[in-house]
Amino acid sequence: MADYLTRKKGESRWYVRMTVPPEVRHAFGGRAKLIKTTGTSDLTEAKAIAMRVAGQWKAEIDKAKELKLNARDQWRPELADKSLNLQQQIDAALLDAVKNPPKGLGGTAAEIYARSAKLQEEIKSFLQDAQQLEIQGATGLVDRLRADLDLESEPITMVDAVMRSAQTVQETMVQLAERRHGFSPLELREAHEIIQEPTSYKPVSPITERRLEQFRAYRVKGGIAAKTIDQQEAKLTKLSGYLRDQGTSLTSATIAAWLETLNLSSKTKAQYLLAGSTFWRWATKNDARWQELHLGLDNPFKGQELPKVRGKAKADAARKAFTPEQIEYLYGAALADGSYTLCDLIMLGAHTGCRIEELAQLRKESVVKVEGILSFKIEDSKTVAGIREIPVHPSLSATVERLIADSTDGFLLPSSAGNKYGIRSDSLSKAFGRLKRAQGFGKHHVFHSVRSMVVTLLLRSGVPGPTVANIVGHETGLVTFDVYDEGASPRQKLDALSKLSFDLSGITLPTS
Repeated sequence: MADYLTRKKGESRWYVRMTVPPEVRHAFGGRAKLIKTTGTSDLTEAKAIAMRVAGQWKAEIDKAKELKLNARDQWRPELADKSLNLQQQIDAALLDAVKNPPKGLGGTAAEIYARSAKLQEEIKSFLQDAQQLEIQGATGLVDRLRADLDLESEPITMVDAVMRSAQTVQETMVQLAERRHGFSPLELREAHEIIQEPTSYKPVSPITERRLEQFRAYRVKGGIAAKTIDQQEAKLTKLSGYLRDQGTSLTSATIAAWLETLNLSSKTKAQYLLAGSTFWRWATKNDARWQELHLGLDNPFKGQELPKVRGKAKADAARKAFTPEQIEYLYGAALADGSYTLCDLIMLGAHTGCRIEELAQLRKESVVKVEGILSFKIEDSKTVAGIREIPVHPSLSATVERLIADSTDGFLLPSSAGNKYGIRSDSLSKAFGRLKRAQGFGKHHVFHSVRSMVVTLLLRSGVPGPTVANIVGHETGLVTFDVYDEGASPRQKLDALSKLSFDLSGITLPTS
């Protein structure tokens, strides 16, 4: 804190001094330094005072930086709008000057004197207003207007008067904008270009990089999954690019037009609308500038109509469950290809109904005994219902023992690496995708189709629905089972899983 303390020559009192960053000096009246007396010559006391003063100045500087960041994407459209309005006024004034040239004063000497006196009063008032604009940053405005209003100078045409006034107003607008926003040399040049040719400016999207950064920070703080944040940000970035390229504002009609350009399913488009709506609610609540720009406007992402997928089209688009014969075939194909980890993955999935990431996260210590039944303990899942224990199917006993013995990193299934979200199943999922495509399976069959198969087989074997839900980690949608019921016992779940049977008995993996 001593760095902020200084003394003036010949004085014993300490002063607090701080340099103002160039980019926000406009917010401090153009001052490059802030200085204030502590009122004391005692260093200890001065340090305490300096801490308070410097802390306040830092807060003001940070606020000015934040305001500049928030305003940096707004001065261009504001200046363009003002310039466009001015251009229209200039065109109207020029037309009027051509159609209605000025006439002589005429009248009696008294009438002429009265009009002249009134004109002088209006000029005086006009210059006083100009003086206020000059205080705000319009450099040299008063002197320039005095010269333009010099009635005794050589007379000019009305057209010349309009053009001269227009140029004065344009320069004044740029100067005031520069004083308000603290332009860099490049921004100042751009401002002059916009004021001269407002139609050359295309509106930028209100979904700016700065707002996306703030939105991300807000959601990270709220504990939203990184993958969800990235996916929604990618959708918002795509929308922002559309708004920028089209030069249009964020309205319900614009959103509808944008959706038409997306060659996506209604379900995926709904995800785009969800991302936009989530951002809109955040910005409306947390961004003061956004509130000004969209005052009184409804959420444009709400109420958008998407095509309904019905009947056969919906059935054709749905994922399909594997049959036992298909899963046996895939297991054999993986074995023939030497893809032993895929073999284990298929075995585990077919006898548990687990999600692929649940299987990828299984560790040696995940294999526990619950009420005397050897089980997999799923401690993290997509839903609360997914946190559960699943008995080890008798056909998996040897496989599980081998996986525990062979594990080098504590996980049952080896994985090349987790992706940037820490998802270990990423490489396993891609490997399974390559396997099933090579065997002629299309987009309707994915690893989740193994889970669908297990649910189908259990239900067709007469296992009660709530027990099936307990095994695969689903909610039933009924308060009785989801809230009050403790669920099926380990023995009941083992009896249910034992109904699953696949013809893999003649197929064994090589020992390590």
